[in-house]
Amino acid sequence: MTKDQKNEVIELLKEKFTQYNNFYITDTESLSVAQVSTLRRTCFDKNVEMKVAKNTLIRKALESLDAEKYAGIYDSLHNVTALMFSENPKEPALIISAFRKKGNGEKPSLKAAFINGDIYTGDTNLKALTQIKTKNELIGEVIGLLQSPAKRVLAALLHHHEKQAETAVAE
Repeated sequence: MTKDQKNEVIELLKEKFTQYNNFYITDTESLSVAQVSTLRRTCFDKNVEMKVAKNTLIRKALESLDAEKYAGIYDSLHNVTALMFSENPKEPALIISAFRKKGNGEKPSLKAAFINGDIYTGDTNLKALTQIKTKNELIGEVIGLLQSPAKRVLAALLHHHEKQAETAVAE
């Protein structure tokens, strides 16, 4: 790979790291070509961008953006690395989990994840990352909580009104 090609990859990676608030760093070393193709297809179907790059180029891209912000990720850059970029913070975790279940394997493994400024390192965080709430899920919960008291008040008023109507009919 020439220096110009390396710089091109670094610029592309910087663009992706800037574009997305969420990315996962996975180890795909023991996956076959067919398995990687299946994983790519699944990512594409779920609006997750998957990129494979050399660890040194990933590190250079991250360091040139903000060396301190991404410092916790550098130790995860070893072996074969595939990056998963997503708007939805939990979609890559769901893809990895489903892929493992389907293949009865432990790969791809999670090396690290960067979710809205927080860094999660190690495969042990995968289960927790599948349970992260998306922005829309949180908004839905808040709306549900806000509607709940109003629904109870309306139900109580309706029940009170029905009781009064029953009492008036009985008299």
